[in-house]
Amino acid sequence: YQKPQLLGILVLARPALSIFLITLDRRIHLLHCIPIHMEHDIDRLLTMSDDIWENSIIPSLSEFISIKALSPLFEPDWRKLGELDATIDLFCKWVETQNLNGMTYSVHRIEDRSPVLLITLQGTGPGEIVFYSHLDKQPSKPELWSEGLGPLKAVRRGPWLFGRGSIDDGYGGYLCVASLKILQNSSIPHPKCSFLIETCEESGSYDLPSYLEALKEDLGEPDMIVVMDSGGPDYDHIWITEALRGLISGTLSIKVSHEGIHSGTSGGSIPSSFRIARALLDRVEDSKTGQILIPEMHVDISDDLRSKAESLANVVGDSLWQQLPTVGTLLPVSDNTADMILGMNWQPSLCVIGADGLPSVQTAGNVLRANTDLKLSFRIPPGVDAGPLEPILKQILEENPPYGAEVSFSPDSSANGFHSPPLDGEVKRAITEASTLLTGRPPLATWIGGTIPFMAMMQSRYPNAKFLCTGASGPGNNAHGPDEKLHIPTAKRLTAVLATTVAAISR
Repeated sequence: YQKPQLLGILVLARPALSIFLITLDRRIHLLHCIPIHMEHDIDRLLTMSDDIWENSIIPSLSEFISIKALSPLFEPDWRKLGELDATIDLFCKWVETQNLNGMTYSVHRIEDRSPVLLITLQGTGPGEIVFYSHLDKQPSKPELWSEGLGPLKAVRRGPWLFGRGSIDDGYGGYLCVASLKILQNSSIPHPKCSFLIETCEESGSYDLPSYLEALKEDLGEPDMIVVMDSGGPDYDHIWITEALRGLISGTLSIKVSHEGIHSGTSGGSIPSSFRIARALLDRVEDSKTGQILIPEMHVDISDDLRSKAESLANVVGDSLWQQLPTVGTLLPVSDNTADMILGMNWQPSLCVIGADGLPSVQTAGNVLRANTDLKLSFRIPPGVDAGPLEPILKQILEENPPYGAEVSFSPDSSANGFHSPPLDGEVKRAITEASTLLTGRPPLATWIGGTIPFMAMMQSRYPNAKFLCTGASGPGNNAHGPDEKLHIPTAKRLTAVLATTVAAISR
């Protein structure tokens, strides 16, 4: 094993040997697939990754968790509170301690838009990469978190780091910078790297296009764009996201009176605003099946997509449903895993994610309410243009309102989906080798039903760039929900894999 040249001669002399498996460092590899020196390199990178996570990233990420940092859509007074700026200051402070060679950074503010951080790292090899992450967060309800946990309290239990923003997406910037740190410490050439970190992603990145235009010369012409805000259906593989759904959200408002009226007096004469809301939702969604009734929101499900869904289903099996925290009696929309995967990624869906005009059960009196306001969130498949859908939705929901009620639909956020071709060349080889050595399995492509608006923006600007969308997200991380948590071993492993992938751009 210390003489790979001799092994090569043996394989050439005895072709039968080319299929034998050798055991090396407690792993089994096919001799022709993975160079022996690569194993030692990836082990060293993983050791360095473990060190930087334990001694540097986790302490700073824990501070980040303690900052509320609500995205502008959820906190109109974000400027006055200064929490978004505080997350940038914290991250810059951490970056400075890494002592990266050729590093500069600057905070950008355009008028009253949320701030953006740009970090630039001079290349020691050819090529250019743009890394993307965000520091703003979703709201949370502390009362829903488990005992001893809370959204603003970093808690480490076993392999997990709990806290709001731990997985979505506080860790992303740290992981990407760390991958460059371990390359520099290993004297491995890397391309020029730009880190674009925004504070409006959870609001739909509506501030980002202005910054992309203002910073286009700084961002250059990237060979690859890396987004660390995704993951996959297990923690056993390195997952590469090839498709993301788009998003349209807005508020449906129904008003029937100027004030609440005793239900004994008004019930049966004044139509309930909630019943009208139900009727309006029936215009856009079949309540029995969940099918979206707007043709413009659909794409054709090709044989190729169905075949890929079936392949994914063979990998994840029943775990796709079992990992969801449903009540025991609940049945899935489909009992076929491949159909479920297609439904989650290539078909539109609707969720009512908020409501106004409804008092709590404890304080509700016998009153016919004056209004019902519902926050609607539509997920749309890759390839569907979100822009034209806003007026279509508005017309469908507002025209000919039942009983002449006052009805309005006010869109507030929209983003297109994303679909990328598979990786190829040196990048594919590097990520395959690193993944196989660290997990014993090759990387797998997947689709994510969520939305990262940045991906579609960058794909339209840089159609010839490679896209690597991956991350440490996986079963049980509960991003946006109670007990949100980061799987630390996956993040450490992914740091080493990303380092080898970045280095491949300069080869």
